[in-house]
Amino acid sequence: MQPRNMSMSGVVDLAAVKAAGEAKAKAEQARAESARQGGPAAVPASSLVIDVNEAGFENDVLQRSAEVPVVIDFWAEWCEPCKQLGPLLERLAHEYNGRFLLAKVDVDANQMLMQQFGIQGIPAVFAVVAGQALPLFQGAAPEAQIRQTLDQLIQVGEERFGLTGIAVDPAAGEPAQAAAPVPPGPYDSLLEAAAQALDANDFEGAAQAYKNVLSDDPANTEAKLGLAQAELLARVRATDPQKVRAEAAEKPADADAQLAAADLDLVGGHVEDAFGRLVETVRRTFGEDRDRVRLRLLDLFEVIGPDDPRVGAARTALARVLF
Repeated sequence: MQPRNMSMSGVVDLAAVKAAGEAKAKAEQARAESARQGGPAAVPASSLVIDVNEAGFENDVLQRSAEVPVVIDFWAEWCEPCKQLGPLLERLAHEYNGRFLLAKVDVDANQMLMQQFGIQGIPAVFAVVAGQALPLFQGAAPEAQIRQTLDQLIQVGEERFGLTGIAVDPAAGEPAQAAAPVPPGPYDSLLEAAAQALDANDFEGAAQAYKNVLSDDPANTEAKLGLAQAELLARVRATDPQKVRAEAAEKPADADAQLAAADLDLVGGHVEDAFGRLVETVRRTFGEDRDRVRLRLLDLFEVIGPDDPRVGAARTALARVLF
């Protein structure tokens, strides 16, 4: 499991059998009614990406999710990773041509929606399928990984709910000049290969690929995130969880024991526990051990993302311990 990503497997729990059956029947009824009226009305391509607020959420997201999966991008103007992820999701929404809709929610203007979805950091991406909400991923994920997640989402929509997407009229309501396609970046192929290695559990290969990008572009956000994830997963794969937990409990001041336990905490989704464990270990250790723990904590901040409020809180706690 990649710590910043949320598994598609949760859809089975979120979508109860009864809800799935009702949603599928509703979708089939809507298609039958549309066929009697001469076929579904095609929507303009501009309608594939919409801005959504709290007042329009029911109509724009919940009701539309009975026809087509709706992907929700929670973002804010001040969020730098959002500025990378948002245009990518918009491009994919047009490329998938009606297989899903993209709803963009500004969290600063829609705090209630943010709270209802339990969002603790942005960008965060959810989906609603036949009224059932499920988390997709958090942070600026690689394009290859996003495509894989969208493909799974569409498959779930078709197989469990009978959602086959909406028809799109590329000419209707469009501006006279379409925006020119964004050319691929200089590292796109390398980053995609690294993401594929990560998905194949080749963590060492993925780490090396990300390092290759960073050697030329040290500030590359995607490569920094990917490297932190790959190194974390490689460390966790080589451990015995029960042994790690036992040693951490027996040796609260042992840097290696606490580092290994913090990795397990983070991969298990216990972010605050991982950060708190390492902050406390920094407080208890000195010299080289303290530096190792501090640097590992900074690495884990990269895994979660600098805009996550849990990272901000942990940075503050770390500063108190150090200074």
